[in-house]
Formats: sequence, C-alpha cells, structure tokens
Amino acid sequence: MDIPVAWSVVLILTAAWNLLIWPRFWQRISADPRSRDANGRATKFLTVHTVLIAVSLTLALAVGVLGVLTLL
Repeated sequence: MDIPVAWSVVLILTAAWNLLIWPRFWQRISADPRSRDANGRATKFLTVHTVLIAVSLTLALAVGVLGVLTLL
C-alpha cells in the first residue's frame, strides 16, 4: 500500500494512543462499584464496557499494523 509517510505516522500514533488509554480505562471500570452485583457477578455495565474496550483495542492493533506496513 502506498500512502504518504505522514498518514502512516498518524495511524501509528492513533494506535499508540488507544493502546495507552484503553487499558487505563479498563482499570477504572473494573474497580467501579457498578461493575459487580452483590454476589460478585459482572453487571451489564462491566460487560458493555468490556466489549467496547476489546473492540477499541482490536481496532488499535489493526490500525497500528496498517501504519507500520505502509512504512515498509
């Protein structure tokens, strides 16, 4: 794939940002009292945020790989 180097750098920076931010968000979500019910089971709050974080991290990895591949 042939795109300008600046766009490749933007893709890599976007991936790095997401890979840095989302795990920190996960720490806050998992510690939130709304994440577990009285029996310690995961609530819909935790489940929804887990899916959102997983999708975001997957997309970040894909964007990062794409950014690196366009530099080669």
